[in-house]
Amino acid sequence: MPNCGSQIYLCDLPIRFDTYKGCSHACKYCFASTKRDLKDIKIMETPSMLLNFIKGKRNQETNWCDWNIPLHWGGLSDPFQPCEKIHRVSLECLKIFKETQYPFIVSTKGALVADDEYLDLLSECNCVVQISLVCDKYDILEKGCPSFEERLAIVDKISKRVKRVIIRVQPYMHEVFEDVYNNLERFKNAGAYGVIIEGMKFKKKKEGLIKIGGDFVYPYDIILNDFVKLKEKAHKLGLKIYAGENRIRKYGDSLTCCGIDELKGFKPNVFNLNHILNGDKTRPTEKMMKLKTGGPFASFNQSAIGSRETRGDSFCNQLAKTYKKSKSKIDKIMGVVKDD
Repeated sequence: MPNCGSQIYLCDLPIRFDTYKGCSHACKYCFASTKRDLKDIKIMETPSMLLNFIKGKRNQETNWCDWNIPLHWGGLSDPFQPCEKIHRVSLECLKIFKETQYPFIVSTKGALVADDEYLDLLSECNCVVQISLVCDKYDILEKGCPSFEERLAIVDKISKRVKRVIIRVQPYMHEVFEDVYNNLERFKNAGAYGVIIEGMKFKKKKEGLIKIGGDFVYPYDIILNDFVKLKEKAHKLGLKIYAGENRIRKYGDSLTCCGIDELKGFKPNVFNLNHILNGDKTRPTEKMMKLKTGGPFASFNQSAIGSRETRGDSFCNQLAKTYKKSKSKIDKIMGVVKDD
């Protein structure tokens, strides 16, 4: 079944769906590689699991949500990687998405997304397609993927047939600022609606980086300065720009950074610390205030007893407790407190 990730407390679309476990793209920077062996590719979530979720069946991690929240398809693994040619699980899921018109965002680098058999279905789905695309200097880091130029051609092809294409400039590195700045016009010409910028998170200490949470990242002033310059250029071109970087989320064109703003039927969850700490007057839904909806916060409790207590609590209470328990860390993650 679709599940929530650890970003439940700050992400507007925290429920992810993955048709595969593992990924043959083998990008050098992939965060998922720290959690699992990406070479071990298996079918993960099935079309029947997807259909059950769409019909309203929820588990302990998702029972707080009683509306058709858009699913994020491809949170940990690319649904259109080469193995899909064999298993065709994602194709069957597209058929379900087409039939039900359930809203979703799909993230991919796979060439298969532009294959006519898949694109014909995507064009009739209620979806936003995100293509990860930074610059050609990343080709050496993404040897299992189509090249930068090949993916740009994919954007050009699919943008004419789907509701919206968003370019994921993720992970962004300060060293390629000029490349990204110059590529914005190419993204616009290829038909992109907008771009998402999120800085690289490094696991090892490097000169000039600072530590926030468990990651080493660019200092606040550097990432904000780059973003503001990119935003100015994007707006001149008529591109929307979103900050996937939590510390500067408020500087993007929407606090919901996936690029679904103003799309009919795409309702995110705005009762989270992303909105609360950025000044939004938001309230929990009635379901979030009920007991036994705190399941997605169980990962923040290490003990078995603590996890059981969390699951028995409400989403609303657990969000408040999570912030109270980790206020100093979260304030840095969300940019409330700037670099020390």
